[in-house]
Amino acid sequence: MAQVFSATLGAMLTMLICMLVGFVLRTKKIEPENTDSVFSRFLSFVVAPAMNFNSFLQNFNLQSLKENYTVILFSLLIAALAVIIATFLSRVFVKEGYAQGVYKYAIAFANFSYMGTAVVLSIFGEEMLYYYLLFTTPMNIIVYTWGMTQLIPGKKGFKAALVRISNPTTVAVLLGVFAGLLNLKAYIPGFITGAFSSLGNCMGPISMVLTGYVIGMFDIKKALTDVKIYIVSALRLILFPALYCGLLMLLGASNTVVIVALIAYAMPLGLNTVVFPAAYGADTSVGASMALISNVLCIVTFPVMYALLTTIIK
Repeated sequence: MAQVFSATLGAMLTMLICMLVGFVLRTKKIEPENTDSVFSRFLSFVVAPAMNFNSFLQNFNLQSLKENYTVILFSLLIAALAVIIATFLSRVFVKEGYAQGVYKYAIAFANFSYMGTAVVLSIFGEEMLYYYLLFTTPMNIIVYTWGMTQLIPGKKGFKAALVRISNPTTVAVLLGVFAGLLNLKAYIPGFITGAFSSLGNCMGPISMVLTGYVIGMFDIKKALTDVKIYIVSALRLILFPALYCGLLMLLGASNTVVIVALIAYAMPLGLNTVVFPAAYGADTSVGASMALISNVLCIVTFPVMYALLTTIIK
């Protein structure tokens, strides 16, 4: 257990250094004011789509679907449970208003996309990445539909949900699925898939630099004074991952499913609770506090959670 903890902690500390780079870039005003927007768009429109497409291109086929369809089913089950819990529990923290939507989103989903992917690549490599992306695909769909309705004021209904789900990351997954089923990797030159792979490898460091940069935009002293944020962070980093992984083990899920579920749900609170409120002129203090505190705590909580899990499923 100590060896697993040490190895995982080392990977988390590496990502912490990348976060500190972003934090310094922002606080010292070394980069332009719109650097966070540039990084975010580069990740959303280039890096994540390239990584997702290439992973499904290389690994997805009918045989893989037959062997791993339970990964998607388990993901849907846990995601539905997370939404139900968040809907009721958010009312304990905030009775009404926009802030309740921020809590609802934060309680339901962690930063499984950027940081979760970075953790998978850093600790497990590309072999585990496919299973992780398969598990998080239903989660992405729910985030871009139900989740965004909690963070975007006034944007409701089927049409708005359809527009949000038609994003480059989701489209890249769908294209990768079709390309994998048609075995197009046999016809795509190696230098092209190599470029996709190289771009995907940028996900970890760039996403962590972006996280640090955004955190550096806010008042740290103010972020550290809200007790409710610590409670939500503890739920997000410890209780919910333990609950969901325990349920999966009771249902007979494979060790791989349990591990990717832990990574997806034991990550810190993401930047969506900062970026979207800021874009629509809403209060960003709650989301910024959640991002700061949970990202720092995750450096220790995730290695502990993963080390404990490995002793249980060994």
